[in-house]
Amino acid sequence: MSLGRVLRNGTVAVLAVLWLIPTWLLVVNALVPSKSYSGGPHWLPEGFGLFDNMSQAWDKAHLGPALANSLLYAVVSALAAVVVASFAAFATVVMPVRRRVLWFWVIYSGTLLPLQVFIRPLFLSYAKSSLYDTQIGLVLIYAAIAIPFAFFVMRNYALTLPREVVEAARMDGASWWRLFWQIHVPLTRSAMIAVFVFQFVAVWNDLMFGITLTTSRNIRPIMAALADLQGNYSNVGPPVVLAGALLVSLPTLVLFFSAQRFFVSGLKIHR
Repeated sequence: MSLGRVLRNGTVAVLAVLWLIPTWLLVVNALVPSKSYSGGPHWLPEGFGLFDNMSQAWDKAHLGPALANSLLYAVVSALAAVVVASFAAFATVVMPVRRRVLWFWVIYSGTLLPLQVFIRPLFLSYAKSSLYDTQIGLVLIYAAIAIPFAFFVMRNYALTLPREVVEAARMDGASWWRLFWQIHVPLTRSAMIAVFVFQFVAVWNDLMFGITLTTSRNIRPIMAALADLQGNYSNVGPPVVLAGALLVSLPTLVLFFSAQRFFVSGLKIHR
């Protein structure tokens, strides 16, 4: 075995261990019964209070409504981003649109700035309108921030598709609308699923917009509700907080593993 391969495998192993350590601590300390928690991190399992900790987190943080809200935000926003990005990618790659590079950078530039720079103008504009502390307000901002990256993936994937198929369809008299739905969408299905999974996870894990643009419990997303468990007025211990974090991560894990095949192939850029 070559030295380069040994170094590569060793680096991957070290990174895997570094990733597994906090995951191990999360699971082990979520298992500790909250009443017997000593105040320090547990490296080995001591007792089994996972379900009781999850029950406390569910009740005290009102995770049920928040989970439904996040499911709404993640599904609608991710679907909107996929649809808009698919249309944009089709227009800038397949259709004879002028200044394609310019349109690419206009749309993709939405990913170049950190999301924190949008907080103040968004908060002020939402506060002056009827969008603050509303579900439609969160859906709009989540869809808007998801579109640029979704367009980037869809465009790069569309560039790998054979041009001959499009040219043959146009010669047969197919309209752009028919070409999009009957040829472009089936060929880019794996990329669309990959984009949906990625944006679903991103919206589900968002905390910044959830605590900035909402105040009501019936509006806030799941991460904002979970943050209340470790707030200044919370009286639950770390095992309950960790069990709640483990609980709310299950939907994203299930989605990712169920769509893993599409996720990997959709993000792959062919030469």
